[in-house]
Amino acid sequence: MNISEKTCVGFVEVLASKEAVPGGGGAAALVGAIGMALGSMVCNLTIGKKKYAEYEESVKAILAQASEIEKNLLKMIDDDAENFLPLSKAYGLPQGTEEEKKAKGETMEEALKTACQVPIDIVRVCFDAIKLHEDLVDKGSKLAISDVGVGVQCLRAAILSGQLNVVININSIKDQEYVNKVRTEVENLVEEGVNICDEVYAKVVKALEKETVAAAH
Repeated sequence: MNISEKTCVGFVEVLASKEAVPGGGGAAALVGAIGMALGSMVCNLTIGKKKYAEYEESVKAILAQASEIEKNLLKMIDDDAENFLPLSKAYGLPQGTEEEKKAKGETMEEALKTACQVPIDIVRVCFDAIKLHEDLVDKGSKLAISDVGVGVQCLRAAILSGQLNVVININSIKDQEYVNKVRTEVENLVEEGVNICDEVYAKVVKALEKETVAAAH
């Protein structure tokens, strides 16, 4: 069974164990998928409602993109586990002679880059998902606005977690051109993404506070 096809209980149990996978990368991908799924739910609760007719086509477009993002992030749970295997094997390579040290170093370099790829993709895809929430917070049903807030907070955690899994790998990579390129891209996406998350969440809180005041009167 693929890790992504486990039950919630099964996933949490294997995540808590000493098994090499899933780890932080798989957890980040799952949390990101959950965050985007909440956005999809808000879209589905908005489509068809006369009150939000002016946003109908826009929300449908958000939903279509969200569906692809969910699939991609769920696939990344298994891709991350698969990409980690070469690195786990590389750690065990012999390094008794100079030749063995050189061979291990080269293998480790490639394995680290492979292990880095899914976390980089998690950051990229979660950024796209965050941008969809930025659009949705003003167009989605106000009855489900709290779910936009929960979704964006899940994505905030996921994009930061993806970054951590990038950093732990690039810290051991010697190819500085590659490291600098990856670090710059990831840092820029995370900084902008987190700022958007905080803005969206603040909008949600403000909207809920207005409802509370209105209900009190």
